[in-house]
Amino acid sequence: MSNDALLARRKKAVPRGVANATPVFADHAANAEIWDVDGNRYVDFAGGIAVLNVGHLHPRVVAAVSEQLTRFSHTSFQVMGYESYVTLAERLNALAPFAGEAQTILFTTGAEATENAVKIARAATGRTGVISFTGAFHGRSGLASAMTGKVNPYKWQFGPSLPDVYHVPFPNPAYGTTVANSLKALDFLFAADIHPGSVAAIIIEPVQGEGGFNVAPVELLQALRAICDTHGIKLIVDEVQTGFARTGRMFAIEHSGVEPDLVTVAKSLAGGFPLSGVIGRMELMDVVEPGGLGGTYGGSPIGCAAALAVLDIIEEEGLLARSAAMGTHICERINGWRSRNDLVSISVPRGLGGMIGFDILDDRNEMMPLANGGKVVAAKALGEGLVVLNCGSRGETVRILVPLTASDAILDEGLDRLEKALSAVA
Repeated sequence: MSNDALLARRKKAVPRGVANATPVFADHAANAEIWDVDGNRYVDFAGGIAVLNVGHLHPRVVAAVSEQLTRFSHTSFQVMGYESYVTLAERLNALAPFAGEAQTILFTTGAEATENAVKIARAATGRTGVISFTGAFHGRSGLASAMTGKVNPYKWQFGPSLPDVYHVPFPNPAYGTTVANSLKALDFLFAADIHPGSVAAIIIEPVQGEGGFNVAPVELLQALRAICDTHGIKLIVDEVQTGFARTGRMFAIEHSGVEPDLVTVAKSLAGGFPLSGVIGRMELMDVVEPGGLGGTYGGSPIGCAAALAVLDIIEEEGLLARSAAMGTHICERINGWRSRNDLVSISVPRGLGGMIGFDILDDRNEMMPLANGGKVVAAKALGEGLVVLNCGSRGETVRILVPLTASDAILDEGLDRLEKALSAVA
């Protein structure tokens, strides 16, 4: 079956509400390479949207999942538990980016993780208010989409968002928003809309994903921690996209030295298998009564087996250091493109470790980010044999999420193809 034939079938059988970044269909993949059904080969700089930090079909993940499938595929942890769930929780607790005892509960999707983190914060504080940031992405379900700081396409067709969720501006130098602006807006929010004593949680991505790979400034995170401590608010860091070595640390919040109360995880946790979780301070996690949290598929034995293998791979293959080295190399290549007049104008690269993005700039408008510039480049890159994604509030950013297990040769091949795409749109 060809790409064209599958695309025609997809258009008839699947609603357009679930978008496709590319018009091609995967046939098989290995590490940082994908082949489509027409036999075309692509270098993968998308990683399934940050899911494949250890690459496609890492042998350790395949072996762990295969072994688990010889034993059982599902019981529902709520019906009959299994050791891999407990073992994974213990390992995540030991990795928690805060002092003191931790506990972990497992789910299936990132949206489940963010929603349940808020549920836990609400139960622990007896409050309902939640504060998020513009440009944030926390999922597409009810509460998660309310916390997401982008209307189109995540909110505008679906009626009013859930109440008691508020947004303040995220610092973004490209649009003139500073940390001082963000904190002033938070002060205004406390004065005009919700008393801090009614706020259960502030949720923030240490590096915004969908919002444009903008890094949360350390001074903002420190200020939020102080505000939370003063008013009894719980600080949730959303590490769904940033976690598990993507930024050169196990969790991106570790770059700041700020300790959260709750951490949401998903994506690369299980190397391509659906698994998510909330890691939190024990005194918060144990507040919820039995039955108040969970889900039929939450913490599936297949996902747990994969995740335990992923944690081994990160440690044994040195992926924290690998991520940092890859990020340095990627930034060097991007900075080299900035001075060339035969390529489209681009911004300084930004991000942490192997989580790097840059904006396509508008030569005709004072070098402001070019709306849909990243989307155009991503489409051109596909024609060069590279899968890469765009993001940003206006589609201006090219984001790089190459598997951390990619070889130097594959990394450079992908960057060469991206360079050609930037030339093609110049």
